[in-house]
Formats: sequence, C-alpha cells, structure tokens
Amino acid sequence: MLTTNNPVPDFEALSTGDKAVKLSDYQGKYLLVYFYPKDNTPGCTQEGQAFRDNIDKFTELNTVIVGVSRDTVRVHEGFKCKQEFPFDLLSDADEKLCELFDVIKMKNMYGKQVRGIERSTFLINPEGLLTQEWRKVKVKGHCEEVLQVLDKLIHQ
Repeated sequence: MLTTNNPVPDFEALSTGDKAVKLSDYQGKYLLVYFYPKDNTPGCTQEGQAFRDNIDKFTELNTVIVGVSRDTVRVHEGFKCKQEFPFDLLSDADEKLCELFDVIKMKNMYGKQVRGIERSTFLINPEGLLTQEWRKVKVKGHCEEVLQVLDKLIHQ
C-alpha cells in the first residue's frame, strides 16, 4: 500500500486522446490523480468541473491533473468533451490503479453492498513521491483545499 513521502511505483494506463500514459511522463511536475466513481454522474461532474475551472491555478503551480475511473476510454472521451475538461481521464477497467491506490471499497447502494471507487485524490511530487492524500472526498470545497496545499508546498 502507498504511504506518504514514499515513491509511487511507475504505472501505465490508457488515457483519453488514445494514448498510454505513465507516471514517469510527469516527472518534474506535480501530478494530481483524482479517483471518482463514474462518468456523467452529478458528484463526479461537479468535481471535474471544479478542477477544470481552476486549471490555470494548477498550471501556475506546476501541476498536471488526471482523473481516473473504471469507465472505458470511449466513455471518458464523451465525458471529457461534454464537460470541456482540459485534462486527461484514465481508464482503469482492470482496477490496477484502483488497487495500487487502495480506492476500491464496499459501499452501500440502494440497500445493497457493491464494490466501487471511494472518491479519493492523491498528490505526487515532481520526484515521484506521494506527498498528500485525501480519502472519502466531499466534492464541495475539495478543489480549493488541494490548491491551498499545493500553494503551501511550492511557496514554503
């Protein structure tokens, strides 16, 4: 399991734009990896929109954003286009990234236990170390909190 201040193993995933991306592609930048349950649902849309609407601030803070869910790249392409997300969405249909970051949890949905992604965000520093993690994320105010943490890290 990943722990803060330790290296994140290099991973590879299929991304929007029909490409494979690796953690090592982002060396020299902060990488914000946010896991969300499902494309085109209200909370996931709001979370993505908050990151989208603040992309200039993230760029100023040398930070690249990627979103991750179990949806296919094709579904991601539609979601990204519809919401005009200026960042890539990674498909984790085989749950390898979900397992690496330990975000698959049993959840109650309409009275049934189901396996799903627990909304979580991870900040990886330019050297590939896990710097910060947010678990059981509430969408409201989350983007602002991430920006505050990044600003402190960079301007300390």
